Amino acid sequence: MRTLAASPAFSLGFRPFFLAGAGFAALAVAVWALWLYGRLPGAQPIGGMLAWHRHEMPFGFATAIIAGFLLTAVPNWTGRAGLSGWPLIGLVSVWLIARLAWWLPISPMVLLTMQLPFLPLLAWCLGRDLLAARKRENYPILLMITLLAGCQMMTLWGILTDDVGFQRHGVLAVLWLVAALMSMIGGRVIPFFIQRGLNRPAPAATHPLATRVLLLGGMLAALSFAAGLNDTPRGWLAALYLLLGGVHLLRLWRWHDRGIWRVPLLWSLYLAYVWLVAGTLAMALWHAGWMPQQSLATHALAVGGIGGLILAMIARVSLGHTGRLLQPSKTVVLGFVLLVFAGLCRVLLVPFSGVGLGLSALLWCTAFGLFLTRYTGILLKPRV
Repeated sequence: MRTLAASPAFSLGFRPFFLAGAGFAALAVAVWALWLYGRLPGAQPIGGMLAWHRHEMPFGFATAIIAGFLLTAVPNWTGRAGLSGWPLIGLVSVWLIARLAWWLPISPMVLLTMQLPFLPLLAWCLGRDLLAARKRENYPILLMITLLAGCQMMTLWGILTDDVGFQRHGVLAVLWLVAALMSMIGGRVIPFFIQRGLNRPAPAATHPLATRVLLLGGMLAALSFAAGLNDTPRGWLAALYLLLGGVHLLRLWRWHDRGIWRVPLLWSLYLAYVWLVAGTLAMALWHAGWMPQQSLATHALAVGGIGGLILAMIARVSLGHTGRLLQPSKTVVLGFVLLVFAGLCRVLLVPFSGVGLGLSALLWCTAFGLFLTRYTGILLKPRV
């Protein structure tokens, strides 16, 4: 048992959570697609497959990656030792038990009690270090995790009470919160990655206004979803999403360097961020009455934006924090390409053909599967 706690796999948060999150991303979408096409008969999870899919993609997949990233980044920001050994094993176990609970013969109320502890525990682990180091500029991260926990409670309550509308509002709210959190983290690390990856001079410090607008705007968008205000088109919400999309575009323009197109770890991040722009502007178009399906904007954000940023980020962070060269294999680069096409199929092909959803799911699962084939060994072995 001591050997397990001392193993490289539990030396820092990114190792177990990146592996668990990537594996779950491939498995969960495969299960969802097989069920949709009638290839997975038999027992369903509590609340049904749609409720399970809605909950598990943000609160199972995305939060695992967020936990892995923050449990690795916060020690760098604070200079304090990161969570490792048995405490990290315990946190991973809480996440894993929550994933398995959906398929156990338990009551819905027991399911709820098994789902809720993870995010508060994560907030506590991060908060004690940030508060001890007085890193006030990072306190918004704790607020975001608290809001994620609130959205999870809302979603689970909708499942328990069989209130589909309440459930949907909670899921869409958390989607925009995750996008806001990623835009905040992306604004911090993507310019740094570009500067280091292309050996450019350090850029001048940028004004924090863009980050604040995207963070506050994302929280306002999430609040509007939680309140059900996005159920019908509204002009002021079209203006909000147009503003957010414009700020995202301004960021892309500032970050662009022709050299990024030669470096897979950079263009993968850049293209994924383009999907954030697409999803945000698509919401503006829907509220303006120029787009027929709101779900196209939602899945542009979820598949291309959040999925793409996650895959590119975990590929880069895993190499950097294990002391390896920042050169992903051709297999992983193929995964980056496949995920871009997964987003395109989900948004452009699904409205015209039922094959689009299955193809998108296949590309998504293959992309994360390719990551696992190349990175499992890296994440389980010591730093070189």
